[in-house]
Amino acid sequence: MNRMEKLWSDGAEIPVRAPTVVDGAWDWPGREAPGPSSSHQEVTQPTRPAFTTREPLPPVRPKYAPAIVLENLTKKYRTHFAVDDVSFFVPRGATLGLLGGNGAGKTTTIAMIMGLVIPTSGSARVLGHDMAYARHKILGRMNFQSPYVAMPGQLAVRQNLQVFARLYNVREIRERIGEIVEEFGLGELLDRETARLSAGQKTRVALAKALLNNPEVLLLDEPTASLDPDRAEWIRGLLRAYQARRGATILISSHNMREVEELCDYVVIMRHGRVVAIGTPAELARAYGCRGLEDAFMQASRGIAPSQEAGEHRFDRAVAPGDSLGAQEPCDGPDQA
Repeated sequence: MNRMEKLWSDGAEIPVRAPTVVDGAWDWPGREAPGPSSSHQEVTQPTRPAFTTREPLPPVRPKYAPAIVLENLTKKYRTHFAVDDVSFFVPRGATLGLLGGNGAGKTTTIAMIMGLVIPTSGSARVLGHDMAYARHKILGRMNFQSPYVAMPGQLAVRQNLQVFARLYNVREIRERIGEIVEEFGLGELLDRETARLSAGQKTRVALAKALLNNPEVLLLDEPTASLDPDRAEWIRGLLRAYQARRGATILISSHNMREVEELCDYVVIMRHGRVVAIGTPAELARAYGCRGLEDAFMQASRGIAPSQEAGEHRFDRAVAPGDSLGAQEPCDGPDQA
């Protein structure tokens, strides 16, 4: 029995607080954290474990397992590690923001969560199933949206929704499409060719497609890309309402820090294929001595460890989502030192 499975045994509930990353290594809540490191210290990477051939992992008991569990997830292309020993989990019903600069490994991580890319080592489990071996058992209970994945452009919006509804075995397709069209205000777009839609309209259609099957797990890549501020706020409201109604687990990859702060209970920051920070938006801002998540993200993505001044706010302390950051000084980043 490994460490994660021990947490789930004997009927124990998974801690709602996210695991932590200290000096580039993965840790779990409740474990004693090391002392504070020096201010603006470069994150040191632990020694990479040797790869081993693995057999399919047995399903985790769904009653106790989080919705998404990544354990030592690694993807290597020849000599390049696109994802390098990534571990975190997403509690059921929570929203997690997956952040990182270009090339940080976010897209590859999401692809392995969907079972589209087979890990070199490690595992990605969704609703208790190893996605490298049992994705067919779970795909009907999850969905994905990205403005960078185009639907067939020659089909009308109505036809695209019908095709994807059938792919996801949606019952009462006409009724469900009617509900989605009304919810997303797509009535005037139904008979237009998808290729002729504006970028913002395509984003709305892609989000509507992602909710067709009422997914338990929803993966969103830039969910409000190309939308004006008013429409983006409206979409965020729809996502919050859907999650509250369905109890869905949502993973969001976005460069919109305000959106992440508003929607996400937890945030994972990646750099060069590795997780360098995990916490609530408020925790991360405090740990880096910043006013908000955007500044903390800039620090983490540059390889800067949490400052000594933020040591009392290390990730071993829970902070409720939406907790006020209080009066904080601006980040003392490398450009300000």
